[in-house]
Parts: sequence; structure tokens; C-alpha cells
Amino acid sequence: MTDACHSCGACCAAFRVDFHCADLASAAGGFVPVALTLPLTATLVRMRGTDDAPPRCIALAGEVGKSARCTIYEQRPGPCRDFAPYAPLGIGDDACDRARRRYGLPPLSVG
Repeated sequence: MTDACHSCGACCAAFRVDFHCADLASAAGGFVPVALTLPLTATLVRMRGTDDAPPRCIALAGEVGKSARCTIYEQRPGPCRDFAPYAPLGIGDDACDRARRRYGLPPLSVG
């Protein structure tokens, strides 16, 4: 696991995060704290702050690109778990690179 990914936070301050309400802690088997979300539809919720301009997830602490961290990392929703799956290994993808560019950061890796 590289420090470049887990201290970056660019993805948490670049994209909207919507997911099924089954991921909420109030649902059987769910884990995302309800207070950190906004309802969108009967079955869809959004992480607070991710539709702000500029976006910044409410669960993100610290400064993007320097010492950022997810305060609910073990409880993060599916889209966050699925985002750039190899980034912790130092291998970014197009979405990761776009988020990092937004903050003047270089890509995680060339490839």
C-alpha cells in the first residue's frame, strides 16, 4: 500500500458519490453512517459534500495531496471501495489521474 494513495484525498474532493441505501448503517448489513449522507430517491443516497462546488466528501479530513484521510475508511460506501482499485498499490487509472490533476498532483504511475 502506498502512502501516495492513502494520503492523497483527491478522489474524495473531485467526484459525486451516490450509492444504494442498502450500504447505510441503518440497513441490515450496511455500514455507512446515515448522518453523512443525503437521500436522493427511495433507494439512492449521496455522501454529503460531494455535490458541492467544489466537491469535498464530508468524511475527508486534512489537506488534499498532503495529509488527507477518510474518516470512515472501513465504513466507506461501494463506489469508494471500487474506485481506482489498484491505487493503493501505486497504480492509478484515468479517473484517479483526473482527480489528482485537479489538485496539481502527478499521476500515481505511468501505464
